[in-house]
This record gives sequence, structure tokens and C-alpha cells, in this order.
Amino acid sequence: MILEMLVLSGIFYTGYSSLKNMPSARNLQVAIANSKSTPLIGERAQLQKVQKPNFRLETDKEAKHNMIAALLGLVLATTGAIFYWPLSFFSIPFFVYSSRLVYKNTYEMTKQGKVNVNSLVTITIAGCVILGRFFIASLIVFLIKLATKLTTMVVQDSRQKLLDAFGQHANFVWILVEGTEIRVPFHDLQIDDVVVVHAGEIIPADGTIVEGMASIDQHILTGEARPIEKSLGEEVFAATVILSGKINIKVEKAGEESTVAKITNILNNTVDFKSSVQFRAETLSEALVVPVLLAGGVALPMLGFAGALAVVNAHPKNKSMIIAPLTILNYLNLASKQGILVKDGRSLELLRQVDTIVFDKTGTLTEEQPHIGTIHSSSSYEQNEILVYAATAEYKQKHPLAKAILQEAENRQLSLLSIEDSEYKLGYGIAVYVDGKTIYVGSERFMDVEGITIPSSITQQQAFCHEQGYTLVIVAIDSEVIGAIELLPTVRPEAKAVIDSLKQRPNIKATYIISGDHEIPTRKLAQELGIDHYFAETLPENKANIIEELQQQGHFICYIGDGINDSIALKKSEVSISLRGASTIATDTANIVLMNQGLSHLNSLFDISMQYNANMNRTFAMMIIPGIIGIGGAFLLGFTIVQTLILNIIGLVLAVGNAMTPLLTAPSSSKPTEEQINLIEH
Repeated sequence: MILEMLVLSGIFYTGYSSLKNMPSARNLQVAIANSKSTPLIGERAQLQKVQKPNFRLETDKEAKHNMIAALLGLVLATTGAIFYWPLSFFSIPFFVYSSRLVYKNTYEMTKQGKVNVNSLVTITIAGCVILGRFFIASLIVFLIKLATKLTTMVVQDSRQKLLDAFGQHANFVWILVEGTEIRVPFHDLQIDDVVVVHAGEIIPADGTIVEGMASIDQHILTGEARPIEKSLGEEVFAATVILSGKINIKVEKAGEESTVAKITNILNNTVDFKSSVQFRAETLSEALVVPVLLAGGVALPMLGFAGALAVVNAHPKNKSMIIAPLTILNYLNLASKQGILVKDGRSLELLRQVDTIVFDKTGTLTEEQPHIGTIHSSSSYEQNEILVYAATAEYKQKHPLAKAILQEAENRQLSLLSIEDSEYKLGYGIAVYVDGKTIYVGSERFMDVEGITIPSSITQQQAFCHEQGYTLVIVAIDSEVIGAIELLPTVRPEAKAVIDSLKQRPNIKATYIISGDHEIPTRKLAQELGIDHYFAETLPENKANIIEELQQQGHFICYIGDGINDSIALKKSEVSISLRGASTIATDTANIVLMNQGLSHLNSLFDISMQYNANMNRTFAMMIIPGIIGIGGAFLLGFTIVQTLILNIIGLVLAVGNAMTPLLTAPSSSKPTEEQINLIEH
């Protein structure tokens, strides 16, 4: 017993040393993160060596034939074991044929003076044949084929469900031609077609509403639980569902150009990434081949041929290649249902290590559209009168300032005046003619250009607003300034709660704002939201320099931004997040996009990351522990190949079950039921 314990200790120490000498998860992930020249795929060379198997994979046709051969071999071996022993010999050609690629690879590796996992499988099956354990040999081959087949089916099903979630569309659509609705195949839909969509139908393409109003479920893209009311002039997206109403949509993007098609393409690339846990499991599996062979050699004189074979069979083999893709698919599915588009799957691992979150200010912590502050009067006009003139002038404008002014007028239930004519001067302001008067609405510079004198009270207010980071819109009638309207940045309503929750996470040590805005408004926003540090008056090119400085201080950074000026900082950071609706370059550069155009799902993203990493670590343990028990049992408890085979099966079943656990927490499908549609309509 003492000798067995010493040998066992030596084997386990060798395995521990192999694990300890592997690259740490942090170093491996940082190396991967720094190699993002191709954001979606871009694996480093050391990952590619594992990702590309050193033997030819089975084709679908070969896999089917091999499965049939393995089954026939098992049937013959079972019949021989129960009824007539010589029948077992006839199983040999079948299980040998079924696993011939394994033997071929073993031969090729042996010629090179190398061994791998296939070498262990070959030894195990050959040993079973030598011992006359034809049933065990047939069972091992059959279980390998069955496990691979079933897991491949589940992976393909999970992948298809993930992609199908974004690929729903009807086979036919109705388009409007000269006032008549015509039914055409979905794939014939073209840009500038006007498509008619009714309640309960899926919107077939991205476009703009040209007629009608509808309540639309956008959950599949944004994760928003509530339906969104949309009407004339508003944008809609393919794969979202109309719950009530009817709309005519002018098609702007169809087919592969639609938002949902691009998302589907991104997900199709993302699901193929190799996690660092999978990489470590596969590397450890290969690293343990030689120690296990040596352990089998030591066991041979001590435990006999059967005991040595049990030791060799206890090796965990390549279970991670089967389980890891299933795990990432399920977590990508979980994220997508919560309105989170993960473009680079490695980010789910890296988020666990993030200790510093850096926010861009404008457009990220604040919304695009500001809100009205104080309305200053410099004449006999009341606040509401000043607002009416400003809203009337801005009525047809689409920029955020105009929208804010119009929104405030609507909130106050003010009626607008009729415009006779207008002249918009880009970047300065607008002049309109109302009841024989000329209304000027714009900046201080616009008033100077138009030769309008600005009262000292408004000039002082302009200086104050500039210092505070506000915008001041001046309103004048003919040549007299009648007042000015303050527009303040609108802080995202969810920002405070999201940041408070993030700071409660044990791994988050610091939060920052980086802004090109002035010192005072940036500091006030940081204090209001509870953000630890800030950088104000930062030029776009300096944002990336700040990120590098923080990294040199040991920070592991997640950067959240939405503008063109954030693109370099996004790329420099270990994890980068943008919002849907941000600049194209920001969403293209970011690893992750929050599809609801806000920060509300940021905590959900970190939760998914923690769950994913915990799940992968459990999978790792489920693959290794049965092997440890098997080797220990062979030396101390007299385990044979039967017991180690059972342990391997138990480990695989537990690992598959563990990989499927995200389905237990996944939100239900966003597709509305008939009851939901009827409820909203009535």
C-alpha cells in the first residue's frame, strides 16, 4: 500500500506540475485581447495549434457510417457475451473500422516519435482485445461515437436556435404598388419598396414608417420588455414584431444589409471562438498523456495488465472539445435574449477580470437629446411665449436641440404658430417669418452675424452656461432679443443605479469619466453618479493615451463609449462596449453592443460573464476529477477498466448537464402570443 501511495503521489504531482506550468488565465486572455487585429476571430498562434486538430476530422457521411459500424459491433459483442461467446470475435472488424481514423493518427504520431490522446484510446482498445474484453472495447468505441454525435446535434441545434432568433421572417410579404397590395416572395423585397405589415406579423426589413402607427415588440434586438409605439417618420427594424396596428414601411435595408442579418453574421462568427478554459483543458489533456502512459507502465508490474489498462483509460481525453462549444452557445443565446450582442466571445471571460470601468460622458452617460432648463426673458415676453416662438422656428428640424425645445412645448401643451417662410443657416441658427415678423433662433454667433445686439444679461448667462457645459439658444424677434433658453445634458435615468450596482461588485475597484467637456460639468456629473475619478477637457486623441496610462498602472479596463472619438480608446481597452445607435465606427470596434441604446443591461452583462466563467470552471472540474478518482481507484481500490469507463461516462453526462444550465435562466422567447396581441389590441 505504501508503494502504491508513493507512485500515486508522484503521478498526481506530475499532473499538478503540468497544470501549474501552463500559461495563467490572465496572461493568456491578455495576450488574446492584445491580438485583436481581427476582432471577431483573431486567435493567437498558440490557440490555433489546438483549434486545428492534427488529424483529419470525419465527414458527416463518414460519421454516419462509423456510428452504424460501432452499433453493429456493440450488438455482436453483447450477443456474444450473453448467448454465444465466439460471436464476440465478429465485433472486432466493426469497432476497428469505426475508429480507424484514431488508429491512423496514432500511427502517424508514433512515426514522429510523439503520443497524444488518440494514442491512449488505441492502447485502451487494443488492451481490451488482448484481454478478450470485446464488449468493453465495443462499448468504448460506441460511447465515443454516440457522445460526439449527440453533442454535435445539441450544438448544432443551439447554434441554429441562436441564429434563428434573429432570422425570423415570413416566406411572403405584401408590398404597395400604385395603391394596391401585392404579395411577393420575401427574397424579392428591394430597397425603396413600400411594404405593408399588420398586427402579429414580423417586420421583414429595416426602414421608415411612411403611413400608420403600431405598437412594436423590439425585445429581440433591444431586450426592452415594453412594446414601443412608433408612427410616421420613425425607424423600424427587421425581425421585430407588430403587436397592434398597421404600418407601411419604406424599405431602406433588406436581406443581408439589414441590421438583423448583420447581427446574425456576427453571432455566426462569435460562436466559433475558443475559450481560455477550453484551451487550458485541451492543453492539460495533451500534457497528461505522457504522465498517464508512464503511470500505466509503473502500474503494469504492480497491478497487472488489467490495472495498467484502467490507469490509461482514466485519462480525461478530449471532452472539452465537445462541451465548451455547447456552453458558449447557450450563454450567447442568454445574452442575446437580454438585448446584448456579444461580437467577441472572449469578452465574456475578460469581463470577470475587469477592475476599472471607464465611461465616455456625452452620449454614453448622457442621452443625445438634452432637456430644457431655465428660460430667460430679456423683454416683456413670458417664458411660454419665448418657447412658442423657438418651437415654431424649430418645428421641421431633426437635431437634438430642436427635439428638446419641441418636447418642452408639447409638455406644456403649447400651440405653435404658422410659418410663412424659413431660412436655415447651418451651424448657426434659423430665421422664420410669422405674422409679418422675423423670428431668429440660434447661437450667440448667429445673432452677431445677423447684426442683432445681445443684452448684457444674456451675455452673462451665456458665459455661465459655457462654464457649466450647458447650451444657450437665443430667441429674437426682428432685431430685438426677447430671451434665451438653457438646454442641459440629460443624464440617462438608469445611469446612477447601474453605476451603484457595478461598484458593489468585488472586482470593480475604480470608475472613471473621460470627457472633452469642461471641468465643472464633468466634475458635477461624476459626483452626481458616484464615479470615483474623471478626466475633463480631453482631446479625442488623448483618450487612448489615458487608457494606456491606466493599464500601465495595473488597471484591467472596460471602456464604454459611443462616438467616433472613442474608437481608439475602445480598441486599446481589454473589453469595449458601445450602444446601439452609436457611431458606426464605435459599434464596429466594440466587443459588445448594448442593443437597447442604454446602460440598463450593463449589470446583466457582468452577471452573464460571471455565470459563464463559473460554468466553464465547473466543466473543467467535471472533466478532471473522474480521471483523478479513476487513477487513485486503480492503485488503491482495484478499479478495472469497467470502473474507469463508468467514471468517464458520469463525468461527460455531468458536464453536458452543466453546459445546459443557462437554459434554465434564459428569458422566454420574445415572440408574442395570440393572447398578448389580443390584450394590447383591446
